[in-house]
Amino acid sequence: MKKSPLHHRIAPGTRVRWDRFNTAECGDVTAKDARIADTERIVAQLDPLQERLYAEGRRSLLVILQAIDTGGKDGVIRHVMRSLNPQGCVVTSFKVPTPEERNQDFLWRVHKAVPAKGMIAVFNRSHYEDVLVTRVHGLITPADAKRRMHHINAFERLLVDSGTTVLKFFLAISKDEQRRRLQARLDDPHKRWKFSPNDLIERKSWTRYAAANAEVLSATSTTHAPWHLIPADHKWYRNYVVARTMLDTLKGMDPKFPPAPLGVDFKTIRIPR
Repeated sequence: MKKSPLHHRIAPGTRVRWDRFNTAECGDVTAKDARIADTERIVAQLDPLQERLYAEGRRSLLVILQAIDTGGKDGVIRHVMRSLNPQGCVVTSFKVPTPEERNQDFLWRVHKAVPAKGMIAVFNRSHYEDVLVTRVHGLITPADAKRRMHHINAFERLLVDSGTTVLKFFLAISKDEQRRRLQARLDDPHKRWKFSPNDLIERKSWTRYAAANAEVLSATSTTHAPWHLIPADHKWYRNYVVARTMLDTLKGMDPKFPPAPLGVDFKTIRIPR
């Protein structure tokens, strides 16, 4: 029996225990080929649902991808989002804030990137950087982080109340798996462009990131915007769970094609030569 991706959803009020989370979970590892085939079928089903969402033009979907370095955000975008029509999907990568962005409140640059009606937006990193990286590096105090998480919950509530479904994925990998992926980047000439010496600096803060991740996921998994904590050591399983959850979400939204314009008799209209 296929295991539902919904068991990876963090129920509101849950205290996340990072030290007890199995990042290598994948169900039955012998089912790898079957899950890869399932993912292909699921990805193909996203396109017609996106078309209906775009045509309906009343609601939108925001997909948030968070992970530590090498966690697989780019891989999910490449493997799961590839069937989406670029006309109705926008991917935004949030990097170090620019001077202009630093002169605004921390959600300013994020609010500008949320999806318009009918659109799907994908965040490669997000506003959660401002309660994770900033906290780990001591740029904000614990009290600042608590206030920001309160603002984030309210911000996402605003989005949901405005017709945007918020789908949040945290892709969790082990420290050993990160080491393997970083080494693979060094060993492959075609992947070295992705390596940065800063990756090694950030890796030294692994324990602090684990604590911050657990705190943030516990405080910001809400009824209106719950987190999905995805075991991501196995890329094929990560892709399957994200794809399944996206498909289930879009099916649940059940977007409809709008009705034909009033007064138009399509049976009698003929296009002139």
